[in-house]
Amino acid sequence: MRNLAFWLLLSLALQSGALFAQSKTIVPLGGNAFITRPAAAQEELVDGTGLHNWSSNKAVASVYFYANRAGKLELSLVGALHGATRSTVQVSIDGQRRLTSLSGSATSSFHVGSFAIARPGYVKVDLQGVSTDGGYYGDISGLEVAGSAAAAGLVFADDPANFYWSRRGPSGHLGFAVPQDTEYFYNEVTVPRRYDPIGSYFMANGFAQGYFGIQVNSASERRVLFSVWDSPAGKTSLLKKGEDVVAQDFGGEGTGGQSFLRYGWKPGHTYRFITRARPDGQGNTLFSAWFGTPCLLGYGDCQWKFIATWKYEGVATYQKGVYSFIESFNPDLGYLDRMALYGNQWAIGKDGSWSEVKSARFTVDATASNRQRLDITGGAIAPAFYLRNTGFFSQSATPGSTFTRRQSWFKPRVDLSALPEH
Repeated sequence: MRNLAFWLLLSLALQSGALFAQSKTIVPLGGNAFITRPAAAQEELVDGTGLHNWSSNKAVASVYFYANRAGKLELSLVGALHGATRSTVQVSIDGQRRLTSLSGSATSSFHVGSFAIARPGYVKVDLQGVSTDGGYYGDISGLEVAGSAAAAGLVFADDPANFYWSRRGPSGHLGFAVPQDTEYFYNEVTVPRRYDPIGSYFMANGFAQGYFGIQVNSASERRVLFSVWDSPAGKTSLLKKGEDVVAQDFGGEGTGGQSFLRYGWKPGHTYRFITRARPDGQGNTLFSAWFGTPCLLGYGDCQWKFIATWKYEGVATYQKGVYSFIESFNPDLGYLDRMALYGNQWAIGKDGSWSEVKSARFTVDATASNRQRLDITGGAIAPAFYLRNTGFFSQSATPGSTFTRRQSWFKPRVDLSALPEH
């Protein structure tokens, strides 16, 4: 009997070892890594095959994945040395630092060590060069992950065809139900300080045929952007535009007419947005947009800037598919946290009646629904909704949820008939 018990225990141990070996997962850097601390020369890069041009010990590359449980992680780097025979790399998680040596020109797995994960959620793994006898520290294609914290599975970008979108990060939307024959839609957006990195688009007034919001294009340029898609019946055409507004065609993700105003909007300030959808009586729709500068309760220097009016051919409609969204459009900066507050939504009918919109349906894009990224959430805070994305935070709202906000503190003081059109 003792021999039988021994062999049973040995069998269980071997099975456990086999399961542990099978739990090893390779997280590809091509869809899950970013240069989070670039060196002065900014030579390091991440492309679809991983980390390359890693030549500075000042640069930090970070790899992100979601662990479904706390526990131990056993890590190895998958890569090769080119232009060197040996290098030393530091790998860190939450202050836990391990050194590993890379050698040889063939792609290999280089064991790093064990790390403790205190809670489920996103894990950030930092890679930093220490020493090398060649030009750079190595080309790293993957991070091999095992251990008890990985046994319940990991979530990361695993679709190479969509690594570009995964690195941009997930987008979230607030869908607003407005009454039939809504002609105008009013919304306000506040981006909190430190949640406005380069590559952000905070869309305020979207509709089935276009979108209107604010974006961060570079360290020195911000824009107010209003675009209308081309219709199935023909090319969307510009009828008029405001002062200093640039109007042009756009392509890439669909085609249409784009108008934008370079404007240095600031985080922590509330901006106002009005879109209008008006049938022209000839089977087309005229879409117009106005941008409002900050002001208190509608008093003081409350300026409205006319952006543009576009003619959408072959469809006569009022507001349909009204929504807001948050988006990162720079894949190299898709690890930075973004958030916006959306408040004081009102629908104005063609008869001039105003109705407040106090509920919104939360939806996500394919990057989130396909579980390539989970860092997207939303909700209601007092009289405003919010959307937050990227940043690799571990909280998320359930897609399809309906949020309800409190009644607004005030109705907008807007004379729609006095809005400028030049």
